[in-house]
Amino acid sequence: EGCSKYCSFCVVPYTRGEEISRPLDDILKEIIELTLIGVQEIILLGQNVNAYRGLMHEGDTCDFSMLLEYVAEIKEIQRIRFTTSHPNEMTEDLVACFSKIDKLAKQLHLPIQSGSDRVLSSMKRNYTVLEYKSIIRKLKKACPDISLTSDFIIGFPNESKHEFEQTKKIMQEINFDYSFSFLYSPRPGTPAAFIKDNLTKEEKDNRLKEFQEINIVQGKVHTLKMIGTTQRILIDQQSKRKEGVYLGKTDNNRVVEIQGGSELLNKFVKIKITNITEKNLEGIVIK
Repeated sequence: EGCSKYCSFCVVPYTRGEEISRPLDDILKEIIELTLIGVQEIILLGQNVNAYRGLMHEGDTCDFSMLLEYVAEIKEIQRIRFTTSHPNEMTEDLVACFSKIDKLAKQLHLPIQSGSDRVLSSMKRNYTVLEYKSIIRKLKKACPDISLTSDFIIGFPNESKHEFEQTKKIMQEINFDYSFSFLYSPRPGTPAAFIKDNLTKEEKDNRLKEFQEINIVQGKVHTLKMIGTTQRILIDQQSKRKEGVYLGKTDNNRVVEIQGGSELLNKFVKIKITNITEKNLEGIVIK
């Protein structure tokens, strides 16, 4: 919990404090206790989860890639997710986890915030666009079918038209799946809140609308590409609107509808995507 990055726009370090990692044994004990009541999927959470440095009982330190390997060894756990990550903590060992840990969801949320090096510097993100793209290349090499999502701040103080175009370009170049984008909002006491801004609210609103239209189009393309593919889902609920229909999520968080009986509930199954409904995907169980 907490964050030690001190981005100029973010209040988290002041409200949550510096990064603190739970001891490794504490996390593993909780996961094992959860498996005793039937839990099969684990989501590891943190403001900067991949900055994890947990104390081991021998006195050594466990980093995040090692934590993933330990969790994967718990046989009852079938799928592992984690969020949210910081680019500066995407180590070579962590990237390699996407190729060697089958239980790890083939999905990563990795905020970039802007496609402009000047804006990134003003945000105090401590990486360049080129460095971020290098991480993405390594991830795609380790796991070619990985689904990538990100966060974008639109209208950071004094963002130029050219810098906004650079952000649009990186969104399209990396071909992110559905991502999150927000208008910059000053947080009292943060360094960015003291920057005099020459952008109008109308200009920011127009940029956000334009950016989100790109996001919607790209997300739909990714969804269409899923038709005919084989996916794993954890069927965790029955549809409230459709009788005999059960719901589960793919690695990239698409909801899939499956025709079947209650014997499917709370089980991981392989399915073939057959169709796209208004909101969800439809699939059939592969025997």
